[in-house]
Amino acid sequence: MHPLTKTLLATTAAGTGALAYASLYERNAFVVREIYLPVLPAEARPLTVLQISDVHMTPGQSRKQRWLRSLVEYEPDLVVNTGDNLAHLEALPAVLQAYNDLLGVPGVFVFGSNDYYSPTLKNPAGYLMGPSGVRRRTADLPYEEMRTAFSEAGWIDLNNATGKLDVRGLSLSFAGLDDPHVDRDDLEAIPTTADPSADLAIAVVHAPYLRAIDAFNVQGYPLILAGHTHGGQLRVPGFGALVTNCDIDRRRARGLHQHRTAGHDASWLHVSAGCGTSPYAPVRFACRPEATVLRMRPVDSPRN
Repeated sequence: MHPLTKTLLATTAAGTGALAYASLYERNAFVVREIYLPVLPAEARPLTVLQISDVHMTPGQSRKQRWLRSLVEYEPDLVVNTGDNLAHLEALPAVLQAYNDLLGVPGVFVFGSNDYYSPTLKNPAGYLMGPSGVRRRTADLPYEEMRTAFSEAGWIDLNNATGKLDVRGLSLSFAGLDDPHVDRDDLEAIPTTADPSADLAIAVVHAPYLRAIDAFNVQGYPLILAGHTHGGQLRVPGFGALVTNCDIDRRRARGLHQHRTAGHDASWLHVSAGCGTSPYAPVRFACRPEATVLRMRPVDSPRN
């Protein structure tokens, strides 16, 4: 066999194997990451926060639904949902079943574009060329029914809004934005400064566009939680995410980092890689689907 033919066959086999791994195994290899965050006042009791993001649920995803139901075993004190729950017109019952006992835990939520607009078939290569956006069309997903279900369960709607919760003796204040990825964010709808009386002020947004996280940092939020990026979804070992699907840098496509604007103290920024994919791009590589348990401790406390 000609050496070039051998090379082409080997390359094709490697590509086919990688695609099979990414689409059949890794996208269903759910994992829970635990992160320790020194953000609470001195001598405060520890706080366990569960962040769920980018579920992109379809009705038949029973494995994902079972895994989401199991997350209550981490005994979170607070649930933060950073959006993109839906990926099908009839997915809401599956989402509510999957969250099940978690809806009995104090929580807050914002929406992402895929809570409003059902996914459409696109050229997957377009994702590598820049932020995906959404064609201007009428929102067709049952976001208002989902908003009602979450709110009736006690979760606070932070879409261009603020809220407060008392959790384990701590006063928590929140500010949130609707999704900047589809220009639904309204910075004028939230106060210009974080609540100074709160034990911890948390900012929440689906897509970590710089205009949003810059504003939260300037307003004095010590913690910002976001999703949207899927961690890049396709990562190259040793290089990281290829894209972020917004204007944040690739280095911060997932995980815990800091964000600082000139003249202001740094905020902690956690970007969840999320636990789903679009039905039209059902692959993950070197980027397992995830939920995050944020173990919050007093500032300067040891990790234990």
